[in-house]
Amino acid sequence: MIPSYLSQEESKLLHRSQRVIPEMERTMKPHLVLIPWIGGISHIIPMTDIGCLLASHGAAVTILTTPANAPLVRSRVDRAALPHGGTGITVTAIPFPAADAGLPEGCERLDLLRSPADVPRFFTANKRFGEAVARYCRGDGGASSLPCRPTCIVAGMGHPWTLGLARELGVPCYIFHGFGAFALLCIEHLFKHRPHEAVASPDELFDIPVLPPFECRVSRRQLPPHFLPSTSMGGGPLKQEMREFDVAVDGVVVNTFEELEHGSTALLAAAAGKKVLAVGPVSLSHSPSLDAQTMSDDAWRCMAWLDTKAYKSVVYASFGSAGCMPAAQLVQLGMALVSCPWPVLWVVKGADSLPDDAKKWLRENTDADGVAGTKCLVVRGWAPQVPILAHPAVGGFLTHCGWGSTLEAVAAGMPMATWPLFAEQFVNERLIVDVLGVGVSVGVTKPTENMLTASKTYGSEAEVEAEVGMEQVTEALERLMDQGAEGEERRRKAQELKLKAKGALEKGGSSYVNLENLIHSLV
Repeated sequence: MIPSYLSQEESKLLHRSQRVIPEMERTMKPHLVLIPWIGGISHIIPMTDIGCLLASHGAAVTILTTPANAPLVRSRVDRAALPHGGTGITVTAIPFPAADAGLPEGCERLDLLRSPADVPRFFTANKRFGEAVARYCRGDGGASSLPCRPTCIVAGMGHPWTLGLARELGVPCYIFHGFGAFALLCIEHLFKHRPHEAVASPDELFDIPVLPPFECRVSRRQLPPHFLPSTSMGGGPLKQEMREFDVAVDGVVVNTFEELEHGSTALLAAAAGKKVLAVGPVSLSHSPSLDAQTMSDDAWRCMAWLDTKAYKSVVYASFGSAGCMPAAQLVQLGMALVSCPWPVLWVVKGADSLPDDAKKWLRENTDADGVAGTKCLVVRGWAPQVPILAHPAVGGFLTHCGWGSTLEAVAAGMPMATWPLFAEQFVNERLIVDVLGVGVSVGVTKPTENMLTASKTYGSEAEVEAEVGMEQVTEALERLMDQGAEGEERRRKAQELKLKAKGALEKGGSSYVNLENLIHSLV
């Protein structure tokens, strides 16, 4: 059956693929083509790490991305501990037609867009990007092409056009969502059983009963974007296209390990009726240590400041690569951070676009220079999260519950205070707090508006009240850093998961075996 989202021309290509595709010479080792979703850094980095892991197991890997994202991918590949100097990975930049879609040149990720009005243009450009990727993979018209015939395509969740390309090439297509297995299992249940449609209001809690005896009680407004009203993404048609892609692929690659999510990987495979391969935590493909020769000023400032702090004394607060909150909420959070008894390393996104009064508050109450004796260091740029979480001075992580950050905390044995913002993060919070027992909830109930769920006032100076007050944040920090029995139990569980995470990628471990099985299935 031809997927409904393929164009007429793409449908024809499926039928005449044997005539269109020249037979490229197969190599002895599998060649996996990875096409990360360019929605954000949080999708690009883990897919690049998956490529590094596959290469470390002997596969040939090509990562296709856009010119603006290629430097990030290449730097990640260069830092990976690969055999033979990383020669198993090729990074290729395919032009992204931003200007043709009405976007400024270089707008090649959602976080680089100017406003929600650019989102439909971004998806239009992404579809044309897919056409360019297909031409490259086919070697059409004498254009540059892949070094050898692919044996598998692994695509990010926002690239539904990859399925038609994979079918045309006669190779399997796997999807990478960037979510964990538990969240994907909840999404599958929501699509099939739709319990959210039975609740009376957006704030009424209901259970997603996928992992008994644990409950996953969330409200309708806390659900992933698949189940929210039409947004700047373009509403129903695009969501339907992405769901059809999800259903039609041959398998799912997940950044997790089988021992982490209480059997969610196997349950997801049964529910979705396809292979689900847990291959993480993929951040462990890199050493947590930094190269002093290439370390950025921000990274150097963070690590030097941490070196002056006592063991397990620091609260690290970061809300991800796209985690911006309203100014009023940011100040309430900041008041709690600067007044708590622990040193704080706080990453603030979008600081330059804050109202003047919020900028003034940050300037007067925090340190941006990394002075050794200061109590609250604010980083306005990029912070090296994995090395920070691995630093012996850090004792707790205030996080937005993005899955990449969650896995990095698990791999570091770090207890968490949870402050979900959007996407599947409220579901992740339930896993962290209720299932794994390694986190405490701040108590956020309403998602933060972002580029994909934006209203017409998004990014304006319109005042948005803080949902969470200073006292509520302070209470959560006290529980996070608690030295009593409850705090010790969370730290014990976190350390157990750290050991299991490390073991999963070692020879014979569950993720190691899944990587081997994927590669061998393609020979």
